[in-house]
Amino acid sequence: MKFTHLHTHSHYSLLDGLAKIDDLVARAGELGMDSLALTDHGVMYGAVEFYQKAKAKNIKPIIGVEAYVAANSRHSKNAGTDDKRNHLILLAKNETGYKNLIKLTTAAHLEGFYYKPRIDKEILKEHSEGIIASSACMAGEIPRAILSGDLKKAEKITREFQEIFGKENFYLELQHHPNLKGQEEINNALIDLSKKTGASLIAANDVHYINKEDDKAQDILLCIQMNRTVDEKNRLSMLGEDYSMKSQETMIEQFKHIPEAIDNTQKIVSECNLELELGKILLPHFDVPSGLTSEVYLEKLCRNGIEKRYGKTNDTIEKRLKFELDTIEKMGFASYFLIVQDFVNWSKSQGIVVGPGRGSAAGSIVSYLIGITDVDPIKYELLFERFLNPDRISMPDIDLDFADNRRDEVLKYVSEKYGRDHVAQIITFGTMAARAAIRDTGRALGLPYSLCDKVAKAIPMFTKLPEALSGVKELKDMYGNSSEIKNLIDNALKLEGVARHSSTHACGVVISKNTLDYYTPCQFPPQNTSGIVTQYEMHNIEDLGLLKMDFLG
Repeated sequence: MKFTHLHTHSHYSLLDGLAKIDDLVARAGELGMDSLALTDHGVMYGAVEFYQKAKAKNIKPIIGVEAYVAANSRHSKNAGTDDKRNHLILLAKNETGYKNLIKLTTAAHLEGFYYKPRIDKEILKEHSEGIIASSACMAGEIPRAILSGDLKKAEKITREFQEIFGKENFYLELQHHPNLKGQEEINNALIDLSKKTGASLIAANDVHYINKEDDKAQDILLCIQMNRTVDEKNRLSMLGEDYSMKSQETMIEQFKHIPEAIDNTQKIVSECNLELELGKILLPHFDVPSGLTSEVYLEKLCRNGIEKRYGKTNDTIEKRLKFELDTIEKMGFASYFLIVQDFVNWSKSQGIVVGPGRGSAAGSIVSYLIGITDVDPIKYELLFERFLNPDRISMPDIDLDFADNRRDEVLKYVSEKYGRDHVAQIITFGTMAARAAIRDTGRALGLPYSLCDKVAKAIPMFTKLPEALSGVKELKDMYGNSSEIKNLIDNALKLEGVARHSSTHACGVVISKNTLDYYTPCQFPPQNTSGIVTQYEMHNIEDLGLLKMDFLG
């Protein structure tokens, strides 16, 4: 008998999940599991990273999300009623399901955000194809109805979800948390509901950390999120129960009275067969004059540029131009150059200062002739092959500098030209470095600031905590001589490298052929409601083959 964790949180469930993707995948391998799901709270931040890293370790990745479902409509935002929301696990069976997860997650942020990103049953009905769903934890709508004593309502909701997803695609989720008040009552009612409605059962553990002994570090993480200390009463805490990545043997033993709940995890695994197409170049469409191809139009612009840049042509220019144009055509990047020259030349026409070119892009005569760069690669003997090389197929990378105070105008022009739902800035994540992990952990433990500051300052800048602990005598002595500092450092070691917050990348911009929510979930920029950012970070965007530009200040 085999078991798969289908309800799993990584550190992308910000300040809630403790486990990093690498650790989740590694632990699954150690436990002999050949499949694993990722279901972060309301976001898909880690989906592509998880997919790639699981595949690399021969573990079948199942991409999902633990969605927040609005009690009423996702559009409704009334204090006291609409700050209540229910959890629902959604897993992608195939590409259709994955695309629908992206649509749902994007809508949750751009249309339904109220304290949390919310969807509703109306949009679930529109985007339910290819998705397997489960009733989730105690914060799910069905468990809440059970706890309120309304079993008829629980049955009604179950049948409603069966209708939305298809009877075979909706599961009732059992969890083994014996010390959690109400969990046994929920499990017993779910088993009865299964008999009444035909909805199948699955077992899950709501994984929030790797090992059982990580529970205190995860509790500290929750305290950091809520700006509380571990000694405070009446706060959210998951202590007292085991939310680790339990072994298959443990899960099978805990659900031996209902073995079908274990078997059904494998049924779901067999039905989830998503294959992401990575590395394929996905350039946006660029309108060229009627009757011309992108390649022909690019050459035409270069011919015009020869007259402007050199006055007349010669053999050296012609040989270099032919070589570059042939390479660009062979690699399929003509549209890329047309897109870049368009907004660069527009910027110059508006009096916006644009840098002369930086990096390997300055080695391209095509870039020079069409106005992207202002450095003559022939005069300075710069190599085109450092920029584009047919033996190493990768997207060209032109870093562009714009006047700080007018960079937003360029972004606005690009958004209007390609469509506001085709252009976004790129998300990035701030992780806890060693010193920050010490200070955050110390604050949550209620330790004096002076003590935490002393420990943090003993860590050299840009040094990871394990290295500092083994290499800095002062820190090693503090660790060995004080149980308080030892506890502080031990917990900080578990928090170091964990994602603390999201922010907007300083210069990364993505432009897509189809609407962005065809490729990546999107949201409002952190602390902002104008424009959008992708939920996939820069490297994931590039891996998906999307056009990423760096608009530098």
